[in-house]
Amino acid sequence: MGLFQDAFSRFGRVVMSYAGDTAFLHAACSAAATVILADQEIDEEEIETALADLSNNPILHKSYGVLKLEQELHEAIARAKSRAGRLENLRLVGAIADRPLEQRQDVFLIAADVADQGGISDLEHKALDDIAEVLGVEKMALLGL
Repeated sequence: MGLFQDAFSRFGRVVMSYAGDTAFLHAACSAAATVILADQEIDEEEIETALADLSNNPILHKSYGVLKLEQELHEAIARAKSRAGRLENLRLVGAIADRPLEQRQDVFLIAADVADQGGISDLEHKALDDIAEVLGVEKMALLGL
């Protein structure tokens, strides 16, 4: 049963990647934006890292072009400028909480890579704590700490 379930899960991920997994796209961009604006400053290096990680993710790579990824990231950054927008971003991240662990870890690691530009500040650690909590992943294990 485990082998069949694994094959079915993989097939579902492939179908979702070609169909355009908007929930995953929103979660990944919202997590990245949460970290980018954790310190209330927009760092161009963080944006470049976020776009590179988003583009390299197999689910997003197959479904979306760079322009769509950039558009979604900038919309998430715009939301992150207000308290209500930051909460909305966390809700969008939490929308994939029922997904396989691998997908939740992927979203967290995109945010972690963004935070790691120049070292992870205390504010970015707090943002990563919030993201890990809504995704149900182990922050310290994923960061290798």
